[in-house]
Amino acid sequence: MISVIALSELLGAPVRDAEGHLIGRVDDLALAPEEHPTCIGYLVVRIGREQRLIPARALASTTGGLVRLVAGPPDWPPATSTEGILLLKRDLLDQQIIDVHGRKVVRVNDVELDANPENGHVTLTIIAVDVGARGAVRRLAKGIVPRHTLRLLLERLPPRVIPWAFVDLIETDPSRRVKLKIAYEGLSSLHPADIADIVEDLPPAQREAVFETIDESVAAEALEELDPRVQVAIVESLDSDRAADIVEQMDPDAAADLLGDLGEDDSGAILREMDPEDRQGVRQLLEFGEHTAAGRMTTEFLAVPPGASVDAGIDALRQFDGGLEAMSTIYLVERNGELSGVVPLAKAILAGRDATLRDLSDDPVSCLADTPEDQVAELFDKYNLLTLPVVDDHRRIVGIITADDVINFLRRK
Repeated sequence: MISVIALSELLGAPVRDAEGHLIGRVDDLALAPEEHPTCIGYLVVRIGREQRLIPARALASTTGGLVRLVAGPPDWPPATSTEGILLLKRDLLDQQIIDVHGRKVVRVNDVELDANPENGHVTLTIIAVDVGARGAVRRLAKGIVPRHTLRLLLERLPPRVIPWAFVDLIETDPSRRVKLKIAYEGLSSLHPADIADIVEDLPPAQREAVFETIDESVAAEALEELDPRVQVAIVESLDSDRAADIVEQMDPDAAADLLGDLGEDDSGAILREMDPEDRQGVRQLLEFGEHTAAGRMTTEFLAVPPGASVDAGIDALRQFDGGLEAMSTIYLVERNGELSGVVPLAKAILAGRDATLRDLSDDPVSCLADTPEDQVAELFDKYNLLTLPVVDDHRRIVGIITADDVINFLRRK
């Protein structure tokens, strides 16, 4: 049976030794993630004018607002250094955390712990954070309302807690993130659009902390979902090598838009750190006008010779490194780069493996590189397109525009 106790009930509680002598009062509880990710490792107890770290294994009981220890005080070290330690009062209470399950940023009002008696002592384990009114009332009424009355009041308030497994802590200090093993694994598992919504609710320093830590490919997808001004602010806050790692994972058109919004010094520093092939593709896009078809296109598309079989087309699809949106269409391209046909992926999948893609081809709807973006949107609407090839004056394909690109620029207008 789980015996739940709140952090606020322990803070300030008198600490007595095995003989009942008063030693001090609880100032905080400490978690040492390198030793255990959820078990409290130490009690921070104020003894006279000093804070001391008492190992949690010395805890005998936590009942009735009183903390008892297994034995009297040995040579407990002073709490002068908290390196690699998460202090629940200092680092959690009233701090913002990421609720991975609810996909939002919330403020912690209290922390719930499991007090589990075993082998003559009590083990405290974090089970949840309280982000509702119950935690706030418990803290505000402590010492003012009698314990029995407060307990009855709290029973009438609905719980609003987040299991510890769904909590991602926000830490801006890189060295502390490492020591506290903060990796934003829960956040990284969310949809990029949800990550973007969460990031927009964070202050600048915390946004930077998230983008310094999450996987580059996840960071790139989330960055593409953000407002351009927020994108710029985040990238400007990162080191150029870290920014380059993220930008390399973005779709080329999105990367070019972002770098075009940055100052010359910042964009130049990032380009210098990028892989040469990625750098060349982005630089090519930067030469085009932002509000033209070429300024909105990506240079990653699925192209095969017109005489290729369906099987060869599917093979090319397996080796394609571009975005998912670009996979909806196979482009038939002659040796000189001229676009001669398009085959919707669904059509290819339903056809026989030995069928020729040319036989399945539709006449391509395309646009020139300098076509205004408003006309691009009209073409998507008129022909119900998923992708639109961009060609030069000789009908050579130079890139494609995907439906999500159109949605993005229409949304930002």
